[in-house]
Amino acid sequence: MMDIKLHCIEKGEGFPLVMLHGNGENHNYFEHQIEYFSRKYRVIAVDTRGHGKSPRGEAPFTLEQFADDLKAFFDQMGIKRAIILGFSDGGNIALLFALKYQQYIEALIINGADLHPGGIKKTIQIPICIGYGLVCAMAKFSRSAAAKKEMLGLMVTQPNIPRSSLMQIKVPALVIVGTKDMVTAVHTNDIHRHLPHSKLVVIEGDHFIAGKKPGQFNREVEMFLMSVNQEAGS
Repeated sequence: MMDIKLHCIEKGEGFPLVMLHGNGENHNYFEHQIEYFSRKYRVIAVDTRGHGKSPRGEAPFTLEQFADDLKAFFDQMGIKRAIILGFSDGGNIALLFALKYQQYIEALIINGADLHPGGIKKTIQIPICIGYGLVCAMAKFSRSAAAKKEMLGLMVTQPNIPRSSLMQIKVPALVIVGTKDMVTAVHTNDIHRHLPHSKLVVIEGDHFIAGKKPGQFNREVEMFLMSVNQEAGS
């Protein structure tokens, strides 16, 4: 049984479209997507455990736990099947959720995800590792440092998803990234190649294309979802 209740916001009616934000963020990251997609979908933007207005609780602070949290959330909300849009750590959670609870998923949109920390560009990952080392040293003396340690730890030690396991995910998937994403192009291509029914889209921009290029991002996601609906109806 889940030890906390995840906070979320809902807008619109129709088929559920669940949005999962990245590390250290909250549902507000998707401000440009919530309004846009609520015209056709029941948009549910969730705050992950220990993020936004969702409590930390006592369970482990891991991506695997977050995936289990999402399953409990689906059950609480009466969601039997949904589209999941995950950004960064939210994309990692979406992949872990799909590997364990695929029957709940209609389609996946994976934006800026990685299978392991080595998929992040060294220019980004090295400073994160240095910061993690510093907060680890301070965590015994500072509550805020301890919280920061948990948050950075997600990026330094997780996820650990075998690329071969992605072959188990049979639902349609959109892998979407920026040209200058913090995830290496090789790693993103690897994710795309190992997801059997995936499409790869690259948009000019960095890791945060959903916020900085919402028009193009939303159009690409919408076209993907239209194709999923067409295939389901054929």
